[in-house]
Order: sequence, then C-alpha cells, then structure tokens
Amino acid sequence: MAFEEKIQPIKRPIMVLGTSSGTGKSLTVTAICRILKNLGEEPIPFKGQNMSNNAWVDWDGGEMAYSQALQAFACGIVPSSEMNPILLKPQGNSTSEVIHLGESIGITTAKDYYKDWFIRGWKVIKKSLNSIYERNPNCRLIVEGAGSPVEMNLIHRDLTNLRVAKYLGANCILVTDIERGGVFAQIIGTLELMNTEEKKLIKGILINRFRGDLSLFEEGKKWIESKTQIPVIGIVPWLNDKFPPEDSLDLLENKSSDTNPEINVGIIKLPSISNFSDFDPLENEDSIKIEWIKKSQNLYKFDFLILPGSKQTIKDQIFLEECGLSQDIREYSKNKGNIIGICGGLQMLGSTLEDPFSKEGSETYSDQRIKGIGLLPLKTTFVKKKLTRQINSLSLWPCLSEINGFEIHNGITKLDSSQNILEIKPIFKDIDLGWYKENNKGGTIAGTYIHGIFENDKWRDHYINIIRKSKNLPLLDKKTRSYKMKRESIINNLANEFDKHLNITSLLN
Repeated sequence: MAFEEKIQPIKRPIMVLGTSSGTGKSLTVTAICRILKNLGEEPIPFKGQNMSNNAWVDWDGGEMAYSQALQAFACGIVPSSEMNPILLKPQGNSTSEVIHLGESIGITTAKDYYKDWFIRGWKVIKKSLNSIYERNPNCRLIVEGAGSPVEMNLIHRDLTNLRVAKYLGANCILVTDIERGGVFAQIIGTLELMNTEEKKLIKGILINRFRGDLSLFEEGKKWIESKTQIPVIGIVPWLNDKFPPEDSLDLLENKSSDTNPEINVGIIKLPSISNFSDFDPLENEDSIKIEWIKKSQNLYKFDFLILPGSKQTIKDQIFLEECGLSQDIREYSKNKGNIIGICGGLQMLGSTLEDPFSKEGSETYSDQRIKGIGLLPLKTTFVKKKLTRQINSLSLWPCLSEINGFEIHNGITKLDSSQNILEIKPIFKDIDLGWYKENNKGGTIAGTYIHGIFENDKWRDHYINIIRKSKNLPLLDKKTRSYKMKRESIINNLANEFDKHLNITSLLN
C-alpha cells in the first residue's frame, strides 16, 4: 500500500481479525462492544466490507449487514450504514449487488469486483471512518475483519482487513477456532504471511470455542506465546447461545433443541434466502421447534409454514415449482394449513411475478412473467428502484397492535383483479404492507413486506395463539418476556462469558 496519511484516533481502535472465515469474529466484536459499554466507554462497531444477504435498514433507509446492527445494539446505539459502508449481497452466478453507504449502486461479478470497485470502495470506507470520528471523537471503534487477512491472491486489493488496521493503527486480536482443529498451524501460518509492520499490529491471540478442561491447554498456550512473542489474551469456551448465522448455509446446523415441542414450524430453505434473522424470535420460543425444508415432502406435520425473503424471487419460485414444493404448499393450504410469506415469500404466494426491467434476471424468460404459487390474489411487478425504509404501522390482524420493522424489496405488489379478491384483507393499516385470507377449513394464508415482524411481541403472541387454539393448547401468557429483552439477555450473557476469559484491558492503552 502506498503511503497514506493515517487517522489518529483519541482512543486506539480494537480490531478483530480471524485465521479464517467462521472463527467467531462477529460474536467476539459483539461481546467486546457490550463489555466496553459496561466499562463506560463509547464503543462503535465497524466492518468496512461485509458479504451477506442478512440485511438491516437504518433510519435513513440505508442497507447494512444485520451483524453490524446487532453489534450496534450491543453498544447501546442506533445502527447506521456508516458502520458497514460496503455491503455485497450475493445473487448467484458469481455476481453480487454492491451497496455503498446504504445505497445500491450496481452489480458486479467476482472477477471484476477488485478491478472495478476497489478505488471507490476504499474511498467510501475512509469517508465513513472520518464521518464517525467527526461526530464521535471520543469513541473507540471495534472493527471486524472479514475471512482471513492473508489471502495472498487478493491481499493487494484487500479492503477490510490489514489495510483498515494500518490506516487506523488498530490494536488487533487474532481469533482462531480450536473446534476446527489445527489451531497451531492456523496461528503460525497466518502470522508468517504478514509483513513486519502488519505483524506488529497483532497485540493478542484469542482461542475460541474450546471444549473441556482449560488447564489441558496450558502447555499449548505457552508454546504459542514462545513461538510468536504475542500473548494469548483469552481462551473462550464453547458457548451455546444462538445468534443469527452470517452465512445462510449455517442454517441447517441451527436447529431448535426442543425434542418435544408444542408447535412445529417449517421454513422453506430457498436457494437465495435473505434476512433469515427474521426468525430468531421464533428460535427463542421455548414451545416451538423449527425445521428447514429443502425438498418436496408431505408438509402436514407442520403447524405453520414460512416462506422467507429472497434475493432472487423469480429464481426461487422456479426452484419451488421444479422441485415440487409449490404443489406441496398448495396441498398443505387445503388442509387447515397456516402459511406466512415474508417479502419474497409474500411475492411467491401471489398469482404472478412480472420483471419488465430484468431486475430478477428475466432476460432468460421469454415473456418476463411467471406464475406464483397462487394462494393469494396478488400481482408483483419488479421495478427499477429498490424500496428500503423503516416501518411504523398498526396491525389489524391478528390483533390491533403497533408494528415496527423494515422493508427491502424491488417488487410492487397489488391486488390481482383477474382473481377473486373478495376474501383477501389487509393485515395493516398501511394496506400495501401485507394481506391475509382464511382457508376453507380454518387455516390462514398471510404475506407481509415487513422484515422483523416476529420481533413485535404482541403480534407474534397473537399469531402463535391462533395456532395454539387450533391445537387445543393453552394460550400464551400475555406477560411473556419480549424478544428484544431476550436479545439483550443473550448479549449480556455473551459479554459476561467473554469477560471471564478475555483480557480486554490490555488492549485499551
């Protein structure tokens, strides 16, 4: 990297790097954010570039990765897209949507990204860092890296690891996952691939996900410190608290632990699933078991089905038709089945999907129109500009309740006048946010554009009580602890466990 004037923060940032993807960087940052908040500091999370379809929308309508929003919650502050200035949203075929400071600005292939977007990307990262420090001069940035910092074929165009660390002069922690095995090689190999300036930034090593007796690793700890001359500042045990997975492939491993649930929920595992954090409130319901559905099957064992959001709705609807799941869902709806579609899931439940501007890749389809599952009389047209905004509304069904959430979608959905629209009703006072209708045998089919709908406790409890009543189960206690309180409890528990095993004060000077 050519010489570049560096930022001189009042409080030296802490940066969490990993020996690979999946070492626990996101949760480590989340824990450190809460620990420092409890110490009276002013922590702010930052990740220069993230790749994820699990997004959140800030109060200015800007998209950002949900993991940085969660880290902001841990800091006790309002999330902002400046905390994640570059978000790449994969959409298949080695292409991604590029989002800078919350706004979608283009599509790129993986091959062209570093060639065409690197200079603009580094500018937007520096702009965000300077803006954060102008407004919060006494803050301490807690920075998350991405993947490995020493991918040698890409390191000259790295936007979010060592380039950021050097620009900020950050105190860096190198996190490794002992559960994967080969922890010594992970650490030594990563450090050996750094140059002298970069290696000096590593102030501590964190061993994550350790199982068993910590004393058994004492000799290993001494060897690492002797070999690297860097202290092992923490050995964190395996933790079982659930957090949103950063990669949708992890969903299959994120199964509910209740072996005798009162309610079974099936969620369709779409190839281009997005915003899977929508279902964390259900994961935290003791009486609910979630199962992810990937292939055609008899769905009658489920008390309700969810069609989640999708980054490629038409592509995923074609998948459902070809694999037989569309027909399974239609059959399920005939037998008191309860179905909820969220965003792309809402669109798929409708009668038709139209893509006149090829926002969904419909140049491969001759008529730029396909059929939906056909359970709701709705027509969706994908337009040029994406809608992203926070939502405050009032629900009319299944109860009167204030609703908070957010929207991220290209499609505009309207009632399909060619279908029977007499039975369909709006879910919200803002009628374009969702609709529902009852089945002939008592079930309901509903769809909404609101991400985070299940975080609304009263709404969630009333919907679950519809299911419980149909099964002659006692209704939920209206004093059920709110999901956001549970999330706070999980963050506190996470921070407390890290605080027991991580010497963070050594990095604060």
